Amino acid sequence: MSKQLVLMDHDGGVDDYLATMLLMTMDHIQPLGVVVTPADCYAEPAVSATRKILDLMGYSHILVAQSTVRGINPFPRLYRRDSFVIDHLPILNQSDTISTPLVAEPGQDFMIRVLREAPEPVTLMVTGPLTTVATALEKAPEIEAKIQRIVWMGGALNVTGNVEKNWEPGQDGSAEWNVYWDPISAARVWQTKIEIIMCPLDLTNTVPVTSDVVYKMGKQRHYPISDLAGQCYALVIPQDYYFWDVLATAYLAHPEFYQLREWKTEIITTGLSQGRTKIVPGGRKIYAMDKVDKEAFYTYILQQWAR
Repeated sequence: MSKQLVLMDHDGGVDDYLATMLLMTMDHIQPLGVVVTPADCYAEPAVSATRKILDLMGYSHILVAQSTVRGINPFPRLYRRDSFVIDHLPILNQSDTISTPLVAEPGQDFMIRVLREAPEPVTLMVTGPLTTVATALEKAPEIEAKIQRIVWMGGALNVTGNVEKNWEPGQDGSAEWNVYWDPISAARVWQTKIEIIMCPLDLTNTVPVTSDVVYKMGKQRHYPISDLAGQCYALVIPQDYYFWDVLATAYLAHPEFYQLREWKTEIITTGLSQGRTKIVPGGRKIYAMDKVDKEAFYTYILQQWAR
C-alpha cells in the first residue's frame, strides 16, 4: 500500500510538538515537511524546538519552514512563552548542533512548492490557524487541486469557545483560538472545495490530559520520545489541558477510532462572535470528529511514543 503524503502545519503550542512527534511514528505516512506558523508561540524557539525534536527522533531529513504570516488577534503571551520552555528542555539539548534543515523560503512558499512538486494530492495536517494555508492559496490558487483534504484541529460547534471573555474583552466566548487568531483566513479556506475534517472543541473537551496518562508516559521514560512527551504534558498538568492537536493527528492513523458528523457551517469574521464556527443552513459542508474511542486513543499514543 502506498504511503499517504502529509504536510504538517503547526503553530508551536505544547501539543503541536507532540502532534508532530506522533505523525513521525506513523508507518503509513510519508511526511513531506513541517511548517511552523507563528501563532501560539514565538517563532524562533518554536522552529528550533521542532528541528531538535526531529533530530531526536532520527528524522533530520525532514525539511522545516518558518511561515511569516500574521494573525489579527494574537495569542496571549502566557501561552506563547511555552515555546521557549520546550526549546530549553535538556532532552532536546544534548548536542551543540541541529541537523534538521531550516529552509530559506517562508513557510507559505514552501507549502506551495511542496504541493506543486508532490506526485499526488497531499493531506494537510493543520494544528494551528489556517493562515499559512490561506496565504498559499491566495498566492497560488492552482494548488487547491493538490490538496486531498485538510485535517484540522479547530473550531467549536455546539460548545462554548476557548477565547475567554476575561482574556479578550468584547468577545462573546463563542470562538476557538485557532479560528480567532485569523478568522478571515479561515473563511478564505471555507470558500474552497477542499474536504475539511475538523477536530473541534466539542470532541477535545471530552479527552483530557490526565495525571494517569502522564504517569504512564513517565513509566516509559527509558524511551526518549515518551520521556519528552511526559515532560511536555507535566508542564501543563496544573491547568485544564486536553488532547487537542494529538487527538486530531491520531485520526490519520486510526480513523476507525472516530465517528464523523457532517455539518453546514460558516466562519464569523467580525463582531462579538468573531472567530466562531457557526452551524447555519446552507453553509459550507465540513466533517467534524464527533466521537472517539478514548481508551483506544490513549493506548495508541502510549504505544507510539514507546520508542
